[in-house]
Amino acid sequence: MTDTVQPADTVQPAGPVRLKGKPLATQVLAHVSGALEGWAQEGFAPRLVSVLASNDPASQVYAQAKARRAGKLGVRYEVLDLGAEATQAELDRTLAGLSADPDVHGIMLELPLAPQLDAVDSFLHLSRRKDIEGLTPANLSRLAAGQENSVLLPPTPRSIRYLLRQAFGNDLRGRRIAVIGPGRTVGRPLVWMLNNFGATVTLLNEHSRDLTELLRPQDAVVVAVGRRGLLRPEQVQPHHVVIDAGINVTDDGVVGDADPAVAQVVRAITPVPGGVGPLTSALMYQNMVRAVQLQRGETPEEHALDLTLP
Repeated sequence: MTDTVQPADTVQPAGPVRLKGKPLATQVLAHVSGALEGWAQEGFAPRLVSVLASNDPASQVYAQAKARRAGKLGVRYEVLDLGAEATQAELDRTLAGLSADPDVHGIMLELPLAPQLDAVDSFLHLSRRKDIEGLTPANLSRLAAGQENSVLLPPTPRSIRYLLRQAFGNDLRGRRIAVIGPGRTVGRPLVWMLNNFGATVTLLNEHSRDLTELLRPQDAVVVAVGRRGLLRPEQVQPHHVVIDAGINVTDDGVVGDADPAVAQVVRAITPVPGGVGPLTSALMYQNMVRAVQLQRGETPEEHALDLTLP
């Protein structure tokens, strides 16, 4: 696969560059559709199950977005909502049962879970080969060890890395990148994935002091906390590339973690919605293709692992 976007380093726009995920997502989904069409000729269609165990509105947004995309692709998709009162034993049994079911090819555990539930314990009951969001300890440990080719990569960090490569002409070696938000779904795996591509990464959190000074020398800032307005315009610089992976559900719709005024300061930024989200969704379905190939004993195509940017 190839991409023809122009690196942000060479663009001189009147305003900030908007790094949108849809062009890359279109490439990914073309590959996914090709695989699905081939399987359909055999009478086979993958089945995905999304498991909810909380009343978190962002989780509902994610699950609904995945369901819409599945419908367009022709993938069998169902949401299994255990409710915010689910017990640990109930959740673990559910994941173990889905993992053992040969008619289930991909499983998504929507985070965050209800307060009484332990995500780490739950992921131990989810099959690594059906973990299409790449969040089981088995997948993450391999990722941390730099063994990207042997795992299903977490789609959101992977989407962020693509967008950073788009902004910097594909080469992240030596780039200084701050990641605000040490969560297990985005921040922590993203640090490993950026290191795997030679970037110099600083991991911060919403309580980090002197954020303005910490961010000043960075080439890029990734914010993924889930707190509206966390990144303010006085904290960023004109040379910064900002990747906003925050999801906050408001009465006016979905917004990110960066204050809208940040876009008037920096040279490039991802919109919310429309930035990280579309590519994340597409990459999850690319993981589904790879997962199905592994489960069916097929050899995954090499280009299913990565896009090629110029």
